[in-house]
Amino acid sequence: MKVKHLLSLGALVLVAVLICAHFMKGNDRTKEGAPEKPDTTEPKEERGTNSEGVVSLDEKTQKLIGLETTALTAATLDPEIKSYGRVLDPSPLVGLLSSLSAARAGLEASAKEYQRIKALFSQGENASARALETAEAAMKRDQIALNTAEAQLASTWGKAIAGQPDLGAFIQSLSAYETVLVRLDLPAGELLQETPTGGRLVPPTVRQPIEARLLGRAATTDPQVQGEGFLLVATNTAARLASGLAITGLLQLPGEALRGVMVPEKALVRTAERAWVYVQTNATTFIRQDIALEHPMTDGWFVAGGLSTNDRVVTTGAQTLLSEERKSQIKVGD
Repeated sequence: MKVKHLLSLGALVLVAVLICAHFMKGNDRTKEGAPEKPDTTEPKEERGTNSEGVVSLDEKTQKLIGLETTALTAATLDPEIKSYGRVLDPSPLVGLLSSLSAARAGLEASAKEYQRIKALFSQGENASARALETAEAAMKRDQIALNTAEAQLASTWGKAIAGQPDLGAFIQSLSAYETVLVRLDLPAGELLQETPTGGRLVPPTVRQPIEARLLGRAATTDPQVQGEGFLLVATNTAARLASGLAITGLLQLPGEALRGVMVPEKALVRTAERAWVYVQTNATTFIRQDIALEHPMTDGWFVAGGLSTNDRVVTTGAQTLLSEERKSQIKVGD
């Protein structure tokens, strides 16, 4: 009886093993016979040697979107350094000038009175020694007042302002906002070995730079910037430069002129807080190249490196090229 039971149990185990073997073999056949899953990953976007975006458009498509290019022209620029500042309020300067003018007028009057009394006294006419002493004291007092006003002007504004040949006319033009006084400061710790020769101003509301005349170094240090300061004066044209307006400045330096190219404003595209141009490398290929916007000019930007007169840049249709490039990036990311 026990032998019979053992035989039955062994038969059941054998059947189970055969069933498992059958299914495992079937799975192996299924795996072997199943076609491989295709690789759906799209090729990555083609890049240039400097990781610039590359866009290819046939000539028919270029004509369809009205794409235009232009050759870059050679340009030169005096060396310059970027600085930051503001348009100054002329009111404190006008107040000092008023004090200076009043002191000068007072001295002129007291000096004449002293000379008059001195002449009378020397001729023995009706002028006492006491009157002469009083007149002399008044003249000296007015001289001290004038010296104090001049010293205050020089210590506050420096020789750049105090040494103006016609200070009255200069202050009057500032009061009428025909001209504006601008202070530009270099970053803390950055010192110039040579005095700048001039400057250009770039207000936030005006892209084209405004020429400015350098007056000299500032007599004081800006407590917030802690850098070397310079005073400039500029004609207040249609830019309407108001007191307190923040200004980006370019201080022109002596030295050999920089050589580069002029990039038209309409060739620029801006993305990711950077500026780019599309350079045409052949009839159908355009490479996006970044440029530094450090030297604004009247009709574009002066660029000292990375581009040459052998390059052609897209001036019409650059934004369309950027859109095409972004489309390809979206496909790659999907």
